[in-house]
Amino acid sequence: MSSTATKDHPQLAAIFNRDEPRVDWHDETLWWVRAKRDIAAHKLPEWELLRETASQIKNNVLSNLSSYLEQFEANAIKNGVTVHWAADAREHNQIIHKLLSDKGINRMVKSKSMLTEECHLNEYLLQQGIDVIDSDLGERIVQLAGEPPSHIVLPCIHKKKEEIGDIFHEHLGSAKGESDPKILTETARQHLREVFLTRRAALTGVNFAIAETGEIVICTNEGNADMGAHLAEIHIASMGMEKIIPQRKHLGVFLRLLTRSATGQPITTYSSHFAKPQDGKEIHIVIVDNGRSIQLGREDFRNSLKCIRCGACMNTCPVYRKSGGHSYHTAVAGPIGSILAPNLDMEKYADLPFASTLCGSCSNVCPVKIDIHDQLYKWRQVIVKAGYTPKAKTLAMKGMAFTLASPALYRAAGKMGRWTFKYAPFAVNNGANPWYKHREMPKAPEQSFGEWYAKRKDQHK
Repeated sequence: MSSTATKDHPQLAAIFNRDEPRVDWHDETLWWVRAKRDIAAHKLPEWELLRETASQIKNNVLSNLSSYLEQFEANAIKNGVTVHWAADAREHNQIIHKLLSDKGINRMVKSKSMLTEECHLNEYLLQQGIDVIDSDLGERIVQLAGEPPSHIVLPCIHKKKEEIGDIFHEHLGSAKGESDPKILTETARQHLREVFLTRRAALTGVNFAIAETGEIVICTNEGNADMGAHLAEIHIASMGMEKIIPQRKHLGVFLRLLTRSATGQPITTYSSHFAKPQDGKEIHIVIVDNGRSIQLGREDFRNSLKCIRCGACMNTCPVYRKSGGHSYHTAVAGPIGSILAPNLDMEKYADLPFASTLCGSCSNVCPVKIDIHDQLYKWRQVIVKAGYTPKAKTLAMKGMAFTLASPALYRAAGKMGRWTFKYAPFAVNNGANPWYKHREMPKAPEQSFGEWYAKRKDQHK
């Protein structure tokens, strides 16, 4: 995979699009998952009521976040859990490193956690001499490949089974050319069993944190979070501060929405509650801000903190499906990542809100009713006003605005455009025109709509 450090979304998408068959099955597979989501949703007459209820619960949480976090911390401490607070990614990583080094631990097993991807925890711990093994199958595949996840639910969706076979042959010793998913899965299972049995520390993410009880809930399909947490002597849970829900009874609303939206399943295979540490063991919860309080203070963008990381917006997005997750060069890709990332670094991620058709499909499928496409549009305005768009694009848009503001200039430009299309098409139909790269340019109309309308009006007088 090429470096994403110096490339923006269009450049990275162009790299992904070089392999047309891969783009096609990536698109088709994700749309198949989206279709499964629709089937699962339509089986519930109360689906829209669940979405509205979840949205309102999250509204309440965001309006009272500080008090719910304090309530959660107090109840977690009563349960015997140690709670840590991290202002940013650096502090999150340092806290986890200290917890491990204080116990002389230099090897850890980790379950799926997009927050740790956001904080680049694996890279940080590796620099400190600590070995981290991702235990979920998709995460382990991309870890062995030296890549970040390309999707928050389907992290290796961009990989073909033959490529995974090559990775396992190189790193896990499977037979050369083996591509049977069952055999590859069993290879990973045998490899990871030794990891679970020998790691003294396990890290998990947090899907939901219940303020009323101080417990955390982790939703997985493979059960690796449970295996790691129960066998290790220290369980560390990395938690974004927005993961709070007020009461345990609210969990039923979110569990019915989460997996139906993500994969079309009626319920996650494992929904595990962690409240108290086992005798002789420890649970540490690291609650992380990392820009979330800033987002909370942005009235137009605070609703993005409702996200429950289901990935439905990615599965439906025509741009994500055709450009691949790595083209977003941020931990959380797709439409939701495009409204979260600029909050962390507006200049670095200025390209992402423009990686959208603004079709609104993302908002339509969001289980907690985040107004994603509206926020994408609003981020564009903020980014343009801040001066973070490319100069060529800025000048082009100013020229377009000037032209559209003058009826006479607009008509003259239209005539010039039609003449160019007809007599000098090479001026438009060339590789320097980004639109031409993936489209056939249309033939020029004989007249503009305005000319046609005026002529028709005269005929009917």
